[in-house]
Formats: sequence, C-alpha cells, structure tokens
Amino acid sequence: MAERLEIAGFEIKPGESKQLELPTVRLYTDTSMGIPVYVKRGKRAGPTLFVSAAIHGDELNGVEVIGRLLKSKSINNLRGTLIAVPIVNVYGVLGQSRYFPDRRDLNRSFPGSMRGSFAGRVANLFLKEIVTKCDYGIDLHTGAIHRSNLPQIRANLDDEETRAMARAFGVPVMINSNLRDGSLRESASELGVRVLLYEAGEALRFDELSIRAGYRGVINVMRHLGMLARGRKSGQPEPFEARQSAWVRASESGFITHLKQLGDYVSKGDELAVIKDPYGEVLNKVVTKYDGIIIGKQNIPLVQEGEAMYHIAYFKKPDEVIESLEMMQDELIPEDESYPLGELPA
Repeated sequence: MAERLEIAGFEIKPGESKQLELPTVRLYTDTSMGIPVYVKRGKRAGPTLFVSAAIHGDELNGVEVIGRLLKSKSINNLRGTLIAVPIVNVYGVLGQSRYFPDRRDLNRSFPGSMRGSFAGRVANLFLKEIVTKCDYGIDLHTGAIHRSNLPQIRANLDDEETRAMARAFGVPVMINSNLRDGSLRESASELGVRVLLYEAGEALRFDELSIRAGYRGVINVMRHLGMLARGRKSGQPEPFEARQSAWVRASESGFITHLKQLGDYVSKGDELAVIKDPYGEVLNKVVTKYDGIIIGKQNIPLVQEGEAMYHIAYFKKPDEVIESLEMMQDELIPEDESYPLGELPA
C-alpha cells in the first residue's frame, strides 16, 4: 500500500490497528479533551472509509453501531483502511446535548477554521485530520430529542456512485437529500469524498432495530467498496427511493393522542393524531394532505401550534416499501433472538 497515513502525528502502517485521540480544546478545569479515533489498515490496498457518530452529542445509536463494528470478526480481513470515530462531539456527549458549549450545531459549522468559533475549530480539525484522508464516509445520526426516525439513508442520489453505496447499505428507505450549508456532507463533497448519512431512532436512546440495521449497513457498504469479501446473498430488503417528503404540522397547541406510527402508510385525509386541551376537550385533528409513509415522528405528547409532528415521504410503490420494512424487522429482530449482538447475518 503506497500511501502513508498519519493522524494526529501518529503514523499507521498497512496491517496495523491503532487507537488514538485528536486533541481538541481543553475544558475550563484545564482537563484535556480528545476525539477518540480507531484506525484499522489492511495489508492489501483498498479504499479509505471513515465511519463517524455523535456529531450531535445526544445521538447515541451510532456510537453503539461503531462499537459493534470494531468488535466484529467481519472486518478481520480488511482491504484498505477503516477510520472509525465513535464520538465526534465529545463535549455534547458529556452534557447529553445536541450542540457545542457555544450553542452551535457542529453539523452547520463545516469547514470551520482554526481561528473561528469553538465548534468551527473542531469541525476544521475533523475535516483536516479525518475526512481529507478518506475516499468515502458514513455519518451516523438519529432523530432529534423526542423525535424518532425510521431507518433511512440520506444522500445525493443524483450521483451514481453515491446512489450505488446507498442501495448497498440495504435499508428500505433512501431519501434524495440536498447538501446543507455548513454540513459535513457539503464539505466532504467539495473534497471529492462521497458520504452517506444514516438516520435512525431517537436522541438519547438506544434502539436495537436501528443499531442492527446500521451495523449491517456499514458492513454492506464495505463489501460493496471491495474492502471486505462478499457475503452470502440473504433476504435483504429492497431499497426504495423517495424524491419528496414533507412535515405535517400541528394546527393547535395541546396534548396529543397519536393514531399513526413510524412506518405506517397514510392516505390523503387520514387522521394522524388528535389534539386536546388539559380538560380532555378535542381542539383539532391532525390530518395528512399527502399519501406516503411516515419516516419521522414526534414522540412527546405535547405540541405547540406549527410544530412539526409527522415526516411523510412519497414513494411510487408504497405497498412494496411496507413489505420491505416488515422484512427488515423480521430479519434483524427475529422472535427467537438467535443471533448474538454484533454478529448478525450481513
């Protein structure tokens, strides 16, 4: 393998694995802080892939996905290089907060600057030390606090190579997602690094289906990129692409009784929820104006007028998407729980 790889002053040679830290801004207490990084290089040449989690400090499913990935026997015979960063926003994880201590969103702070804001400095460090050394990336996310997302891939599906990676990941829902200003995906794209964004579950919660789907998805992408040997074909769900989605918002403030759940198919005019006042009187019903599948949903039973409640995506073949979702559920969470954690069939 011709390329020399150095991260945070440490050289990692072909065939080596190394656990290290990217030194970042110290705490008030003069305690040093670092972003944990695990690098595994195969003896044989291949692509370099980063897998990152907890860019938002309250999004924890991805931390567990990476933990299971690094303990898996599946990556023993690796081609190329895997750079795993289980916690990017270490400050947010400590405070169980989405944001940085300066109240900035790290995923809106790229590319940042070493003379910029607190979040901007960390964004710039991550970009220079990790992303610039990679060919591909998978960034693991969850829904925000009190919101759940159905397992889904968001990516630039107009790029054929990215689209092929998204299909290989193997969750039923793929969303064509525009690049957002200041996001990791935008800065990576400008560097020629193709990135998938995996969304699943809820902030500050472990969701087993989301974790298992994420673990298998990363393995699938590594196989697709030639970093791992191809596995046996399994009954993996067919991915379906959504080009449009929209949020249904609350028409009143009050207490919610949900009538529909994540993964449900809804038709125009269907009642999604009932909003009541503290005395139990019905104030209004939340009705969808669209046909589609619920891919995101508010969980807390309180709502303010105008607040986003249900995220609905539109598919050409919704019945097949529902069937694919059920297949994923049955395969990843079997009734007999016959697969040990982290060693699911992939």
